[in-house]
Amino acid sequence: MAITCTATRGKSSGTAGTRPDGTRQSRTDYRQLRFRLSHLKQLAVKPPTLEWQTATVDRVWVETSRVKSFRLAVPGFGRFKPGQHVDVRLTAPDGYQAQRSYSIASAPDGAGTIDITVELIEDGEVSPYFHEVVREGDRIELRGPIGGPFTWTAERGGPLLLAGGGSGVVPLMSMLRHRTTSAGEPVRAALLYSSRALDDVIYMDELDAISASDPRFDLTLTLTRNRPPGWTGKTRRVDARMLRDVMERLGRPALSYVCGPTAFVETVAGMLVDEGLPPDTIMTERFGPSGT
Repeated sequence: MAITCTATRGKSSGTAGTRPDGTRQSRTDYRQLRFRLSHLKQLAVKPPTLEWQTATVDRVWVETSRVKSFRLAVPGFGRFKPGQHVDVRLTAPDGYQAQRSYSIASAPDGAGTIDITVELIEDGEVSPYFHEVVREGDRIELRGPIGGPFTWTAERGGPLLLAGGGSGVVPLMSMLRHRTTSAGEPVRAALLYSSRALDDVIYMDELDAISASDPRFDLTLTLTRNRPPGWTGKTRRVDARMLRDVMERLGRPALSYVCGPTAFVETVAGMLVDEGLPPDTIMTERFGPSGT
């Protein structure tokens, strides 16, 4: 999965008006403006200068038909926070380089390894290499950890609301894994996960296991395109009623994290603001074709 680590700036929309000279003027959506202004401090974060390191592929496994995870052994890799990412760089024999960013999927356990999860993008430069070429024992260049605002540690507390669209679930999974392995009683948390089909749900078995064993965790899956026979879960895009149902079970979230395609992130973040959540408690991250 490819992630671009920028805070969502929202969008301007609304009914168009008319200036005195007769030209059209769009009306500002002040809900989105308020959300945008609250995240300016996130945009001002300057990442530290990081050196490229050599990682060894320790393990490769299949998550779905289009998604694989890779465990990378990185000696001396800095302590990271759930939600951060790494840059990966590939260099061809002729010197051509391609660089992409991938969220860290594992918890910061200090074992000297990190997991990344890569969705195959057919016309991408980096993801096909991971899916078709990379094997255990291969070496890959990376640098990190990178990212500041879109992070969560157990010390920040909860209740914690996570909303993911497609492979946007990857950094949220790092948070959930950290929550599960942290000392003390885990904070109340809910994951609202939107996917095209059940076969596209990443980490399905692990999410089911957490949901079955942890009464303080609430999992809601919604399938937007294909539903298997007998499916009794949600079957639509995330909407305000779905969010309210999740928050009724969770309680009012102290922190919310939303990750996925731009349209998903802006829609969900806007609905959370409409529900009365303070914009500075809503952290967002968008991904798209620029990170294939």
